[in-house]
Amino acid sequence: MGHLQAFLFLLGTVGALAEFCVIPQMDSQLVERLGQHLLPWMDRLSREHLNPSIYVGLRLSSLQAGTKEDLYLHSLKLDYQKCLVGSATSDDDSDCQTKPSMGQLALYLLALRANCDHKGHPYTSYYQYGLSILALCVHQKRVHDSVVGKLLYAVEHDHHLHQGHLSVDTVAMAGLAFTCLERSYFNPDLRQRISMAIVTVREKILRAQTPEGYFGNVYSTPLALQMLMTSPLSGVALGTACLKARAALVASLQDGAFQNALTISQLLPVLNHKTYLDLIFPDCQAPRVMLVPAPEDPLLAHIPQIIHVTLKVSSILPPYQQAISVLAGSSLEDVLKKAQELGGFTYGTQTSLSGPYLTSVIGKVAGDREFWQLLQVPDTPLLQGIADYKPQDGETIELRLVSW
Repeated sequence: MGHLQAFLFLLGTVGALAEFCVIPQMDSQLVERLGQHLLPWMDRLSREHLNPSIYVGLRLSSLQAGTKEDLYLHSLKLDYQKCLVGSATSDDDSDCQTKPSMGQLALYLLALRANCDHKGHPYTSYYQYGLSILALCVHQKRVHDSVVGKLLYAVEHDHHLHQGHLSVDTVAMAGLAFTCLERSYFNPDLRQRISMAIVTVREKILRAQTPEGYFGNVYSTPLALQMLMTSPLSGVALGTACLKARAALVASLQDGAFQNALTISQLLPVLNHKTYLDLIFPDCQAPRVMLVPAPEDPLLAHIPQIIHVTLKVSSILPPYQQAISVLAGSSLEDVLKKAQELGGFTYGTQTSLSGPYLTSVIGKVAGDREFWQLLQVPDTPLLQGIADYKPQDGETIELRLVSW
């Protein structure tokens, strides 16, 4: 009996040490519909719309877009190489009007790796900082200790907080970068700090799980799951937490919550049981299902409905408030454009990895530690950007300048 008890204890110990984040297979039609959302984006080949994350997400998924993928990668190469060469030669006449950010360059490197193309040289946030280290790492490029040390310090001292709240996608990206460094045996002098940071990141993500099951919110959950899927963690119910997150994501997918190309491209690898770390040794021969455009919904061919949205800005004097009439299904960006057409309202945007974001409203430009927050009145922050959020009839949206 003593031997049996010892054996059972050993089994329990092994089980505790081997707690994995496993995402069970999801309905293939649901996954395919998610992928179909990316097809229209792949037809947008202008500088402001090209997004390397779309290509990376597809290559790590169980889906493919055929020749459309090849054209998209070709357009990415032309655009980024034009900008990089123009920057290196200081050519003021270059067609590249806005140089890629650190995060965009990092995703471009991931796209090259996803295509098994191992060539490439490469005002930032810690998210882009972590993404850049990750991109160089999967290309097996060593990063100096001082650079890695800056990201380690940020995680160790909670510099990834935003307005006092944990930025789950930022800390998850840092965790992926650290895991890549650890697996590649880079930065040996920092190895102990890197290992500790990986544990810290996982614990922070797990503590950020909401009662609904999301890590932070619905849109930060895919990247959080990528991080949690990379290796086991002892002493916590990691598997249960991931199953709860999967159930929450299924509900959100069925509700059509995922419309943004960046978040879709981060979720598709998870649904194919892959992460960005799989780009260290990419499987370029893996079979993938061909995507075809979704058939048009006959229910959408009804008579257009007009809705009324109130736009409010209290952060300027005099305050602005105006009822705006737009077609049902319009985005918040459409509302802003209509308000500008009516007069008395102006706004400016800047392109980012996740779409355009507000930089100025009625001439007021956000400062270095300020941003224009989108709120559903009275005080509910919007989780989507101006291009993705679709206001409902009778809703009041406030644009509020806040400091962080």
